Amino acid sequence: MKKGIVSFFNDSKGFGFIKNSDTKQDVFVHINNVIDDIKEGNKVTYEVEMGQRGPTAVNVKIDK
Repeated sequence: MKKGIVSFFNDSKGFGFIKNSDTKQDVFVHINNVIDDIKEGNKVTYEVEMGQRGPTAVNVKIDK
């Protein structure tokens, strides 16, 4: 599991980005791949899969 912080999330459009805590790179996240409700600033854990347009965060959960 990777860790990061939600740097941007648009509820109405259902997507956003997570900044990886180690690499500082942004990873795309779609609402369909989110387990817990997330918002900007949340610390999260996630996995990465290759989507149609590049790396996508999946199994996104709030890091407790």
